[in-house]
Amino acid sequence: MPDVYQSKIVETVMLAEVVFSVTVVHGDLAKASSAGQFLHIKCGVERLLRRPISICTVRGNEVNFVFEVKGEGTRWLSECKPGQVLDILGPLGNGFTFPEGRIIVVGGGIGTPPMLYTAESATGGAAAVLGFRDKSKVILKNEFEAVCDKVFITTDDGSAGIHGSVTKPLTELLGSGDFCAVMSCGPFNMQKAVADLCKDYSVPCQVSLEERMGCGVGACLVCACATARDGVEHMDRVCIDGPVFDAAEVLWRS
Repeated sequence: MPDVYQSKIVETVMLAEVVFSVTVVHGDLAKASSAGQFLHIKCGVERLLRRPISICTVRGNEVNFVFEVKGEGTRWLSECKPGQVLDILGPLGNGFTFPEGRIIVVGGGIGTPPMLYTAESATGGAAAVLGFRDKSKVILKNEFEAVCDKVFITTDDGSAGIHGSVTKPLTELLGSGDFCAVMSCGPFNMQKAVADLCKDYSVPCQVSLEERMGCGVGACLVCACATARDGVEHMDRVCIDGPVFDAAEVLWRS
């Protein structure tokens, strides 16, 4: 079983409407964490189920995560103040595997935060393509620009950056031939489009899947997803078999 860490909050910041950044300090948790993994956070004593939230960054002994308020649990978490202690199970799951060379990170909406640590962990540098619904939803732009040599912002309505989907700038980057892999996190349809595009350009792609979770340790089977390896179909569990998968193995069923 993974460890449970009693981690003190050192900062809580609102990044956008209903999107919050929380930083906790715990040396052992920080040391154990890698890009693509997630934390399972207890949100108040009265709520049995923890909330799974991806790791955004690790700085020394500090671990940062970013989340969107979607219910009572995440609302409770958004109201936590510096000095409060969070009960954190983790880090959980399998993270990204980094090849030698430059990569492209693709983030969509609230799937954007874990791609920051992914870009920072790249051995040969990274470019970023980040997609949002509109200008008000754009987050972490400055942070990505600090670690990536190219950052493309897209919005569905054209109110910031490129008007349209992440596939527009991604096609340009893949066409350059300068990148050895793509790593992605975001909505299902976006990730399917990214995976299809990478297949067209014969560039390996890893995807971090977003699924509802109960236990976070593979017991409840809530987060099952269909994959295929060597012609055999499997029902994998996102929490322990992922959340990062080879995009070519995912059966993209809506």
